[in-house]
Order: sequence, then structure tokens, then C-alpha cells
Amino acid sequence: MSGRTLTWSEPVFGGLFGVARRDITPPIEIYARNWGAAEHDLAVGVHRPLLCTVLTIRGRQDETRQVLAAIDATWFRGPEGATLIRERVCAALGLKPESLMVALSHTHAGPSISPAECHKPGGSHIMPYVERVAEAIVDAAREAVAGETLCELRFAAGRCRLAVDRDLPDPMKDRLVCGFNPAGEPDDACMVGRVSRASDGVAIATIVNYACHPTTLGASNKLISPDFVGAMRETVEAATDGAPCLFLQGASGELAPRIQYSGDTTVADAHGRELGHAAVSALEGMLEHGTSLVMEGVVESGAPLAMWRVREGECPAGAVRAIELPVELPLKPSVRDETQILREMHATDDRAAKERLHRELLVARTVGAGGATSKRTVWIWKLGEVIFVGQSDEAYSHLQRNLREAFPHRCMVVMNVVNGWGGYICPANRYEQRVYQAQQSPYASGCLEMMIDHVRWAISELEHNDLAAEPVGAEQGFRER
Repeated sequence: MSGRTLTWSEPVFGGLFGVARRDITPPIEIYARNWGAAEHDLAVGVHRPLLCTVLTIRGRQDETRQVLAAIDATWFRGPEGATLIRERVCAALGLKPESLMVALSHTHAGPSISPAECHKPGGSHIMPYVERVAEAIVDAAREAVAGETLCELRFAAGRCRLAVDRDLPDPMKDRLVCGFNPAGEPDDACMVGRVSRASDGVAIATIVNYACHPTTLGASNKLISPDFVGAMRETVEAATDGAPCLFLQGASGELAPRIQYSGDTTVADAHGRELGHAAVSALEGMLEHGTSLVMEGVVESGAPLAMWRVREGECPAGAVRAIELPVELPLKPSVRDETQILREMHATDDRAAKERLHRELLVARTVGAGGATSKRTVWIWKLGEVIFVGQSDEAYSHLQRNLREAFPHRCMVVMNVVNGWGGYICPANRYEQRVYQAQQSPYASGCLEMMIDHVRWAISELEHNDLAAEPVGAEQGFRER
């Protein structure tokens, strides 16, 4: 075939990887109230264990490594829990701040990991538990480092119908309520990664990045649970000979299961199997480790037939680029300071109202209420053709959709609730529609669009710098053996 040779493969990166897991199921005596409507503060049992799975990543020539910790946890209400864990892990492992992402699954059936709630029933268990989670990350990371081996990370984009739009126009009032909107157009992208050993092609870990609130289990549920994430992991690991699966919560501000707020754990398990089978389908459709497709010519038949064949090669090696991107977001003028919130909390005996005010108080402490802006951080890792973007807040799926449209030849792994928490980041039109997420958010209208612009610029700079550093004539992609 004359002219340019056509080749194709999924986004890949070659480097040193290690993986390890720890059980972080809490004592059931710990404070575990995550719903304003809940009538209980403590769990009565455990549905499935909560897990901490750590993946370590290093470029072949890199001295520094990245640590990705996927943990079954709800959110960091207030800054203290995230700060304690990150400082403890970075100090123990000698990590730079930009090299650690603690990614929460965001299950709404987990315990509190907020030291600011130590005064709650069962709150005496919170600090020991937060310290235990930090130690679990450190311990698992050390085991992962000890077992690091040369691997290929390969991603494919699957699809899953579990998540639906949850911004529903209320048929009775002029507002949006939080539940299944049949007219919505949810983002169904499921980014699935496979880490496979260079020596034999066997998977040592998988990654599932999907945007869907784990709110299957609601106020009536009294069990500690990873929600749908537990059965998802079980399904994927059964299909990969037990390779640990890391779940990374996507930009899911407006996305949740169709059936939610249930007390029935079998519903959560069914949701998990739905997502798990979608992930397995994407894995099954991937090319084998160390291969790409090359078009070798055209055969004239009833139609001109493009003849593609599988080509073996070496996985492209590259350095890992990791940055902390500061993004200063304007706050709403209506964000109240602690004194105002505390005064209102003391004046009411309504349990649900007190819970809402308590959460408002912790958000105010996190974002620094009283100022005009809040300094937020986005963590970006570039691993060859794969880019991880993590941020602390609960962004709408517009964040991941825009980034994937802006960089169509890259795999974008976009994550909410990483290394902290603050509030929702909604598109500007939601502020006009009285949606809960916009009312809860401490950030002013336009912040999501501002964050998208900042992250797009930062990734473009990383891409430009990598191209500038590329030697003249260097091959991209797979190379012939």
C-alpha cells in the first residue's frame, strides 16, 4: 500500500506499576449519618466491606512516583480529615503534594471521616478511623512499591446506562428536585483501564472511572456499604482472575441511579453488576497487551476492503508529568460565616434542618467563607496518552464532557471528590433553576466554566511541553519488534 501507513490502538502508557489493597471497614459504632432524613446516627451492621486499593505509577526513567488511592468513603466534611491523611501519607512515603490523589468513591452509606464531627454520637471513633485509613494507604503503597513491575496501562471507553440525570422539574412547584429525570441526557461514558505485566500480559489491576452518585442506599439503610461499587468490583475481579479493581468517581454532580434512596442492598448489588458487566465488556473489546492495528492494504472485492492486522510491538515509554493547578473560584455573596450559621443551628430543634446547617457550616470552613474567593486545587497527571484530572468538589459531567471534546485523542480520567471536598460546581444555567446543587454550592455562577477553561489551558501546556521535548524523528505509538 502506498502513502501513509495507518495504525491504531487504544491510549497506552508504559511504566512501572504496583498495586495492593487493605480492608478499611469501620467499627459499626462510628458516626455514620449521611442523610438529613435519617432517623439513626449509627449503623447496625455491614453490607459489604469498605476497601482501600492503591496503585503506584512511575515512568521508566522517573525517580518520583505517583500514588493513586481509591477508597470507599463518603466525603471530607471540613478540611481536617483530608489534610491529616494527605500530610501523613506524603510524609511517610516521601511524596510531593502533586503526586498523591486520594479518590473517594462517594458512597453515601459510609462512616464519617470528618474530625469536625467528633462531638456526634459515635464521634469518638472518627479520629482513630481517619488515622487508620491514612495508615492503610501508607501500608498498601509500600507493598505496591515493593512489587512494582514493568506494565502497560491501556484504556478503552465503554458505555453504561446505570447513571441518569437527576435534575427533575418538580410537577408541583417551580423548582428542580433531586431524582430521575426521564428527559435528561446523561453522560454514559465508562472509562476502563487495564494494567498488564510486560513479561506475560497478565492484568495486575483494572480501573473503572464512571460518573454516578452512589446513592442507591438512602436514609432508611442502616448498614455500612460501598453501595454499587462493591458488586461492581466483585464482577470485574471475577473476570480478571482477581486483579484488584479501582473505582474512580467521575464528574457526577447531576448523575445518579434511576432507582435510589432505597434501604434494599440487593438493589445496590444489581446496580454494581450492571456497571461491572459494562466494564468487563470494555475489557473484552480491548486489543491484547502490546499490540496495535495496522492497515496493510486494500483488497478489491464486492467492495474495496481495508485489511487491518494485529501488530505486536513495544509499549511506548514516557515520563509522568504531575502538577497541582490552583484555581481561584469566586464565592456567592450569600455564603454565610460561621457565626450566622451557628446562631441558626442553636435556634432550631428540627433534625433535618440542623443537619443541613451543620453541613453548611463545614462547607463554610472548607472554602474560607468571609472572603470573595476560595482557592481550590486541580491535580493533573499526564501519563503518555492518558490524563488523570482530579478535583475536590462535585462537578457536573460538563467538566469531563468538555475535556474529552477538547482532547479527543487522549483518554481523560476525570474525578470528583479527590483530596478533599467543598461543594457542587454547576453550570451557570442551573443557578437560575433553583436546583439543590446550585443552592448548596458556595461557588458563584460561572465557576464550572472557569474551571474547565483553567484545566484545558493546563493540559494544553503539558501537551505543548511534551512535544517540545520530543526528539526529532521520534516514533509515536507502537514500534515493530
